[in-house]
Amino acid sequence: MKPRFLADENLNFDIVRGLLRRMPDLDLLRVQEVGLAGATDPVVLAWAAEAGRIVISHDVSTMIRFAIERLSAGQLMAGLVVVPCGLQAGMAIEDLHLIAECAEDEEVRGRVLYLPLR
Repeated sequence: MKPRFLADENLNFDIVRGLLRRMPDLDLLRVQEVGLAGATDPVVLAWAAEAGRIVISHDVSTMIRFAIERLSAGQLMAGLVVVPCGLQAGMAIEDLHLIAECAEDEEVRGRVLYLPLR
């Protein structure tokens, strides 16, 4: 099954817009669209796990820690893709497009991926 995504509140909207422009059929929601605006990282990760959505975030300081805590506690996590703030939007879009096109959701489940991929 193709991966489904949840864009964290802090993710640059240019990345979201560019990815959806490149892949109009991509199953990508923003936390704001599902009532999670202002939610804590653990709440976002829990919602995403329940919904089977891979979280895409710029938050390297806390989101990674909470993701690892979930995994260490044996809790489900659909996956986390970390996009460093300094990464150019075009490169982030390219790498996210590659993940969306080539990865199956079970390949990302329980993993933290860091961009750039290369």
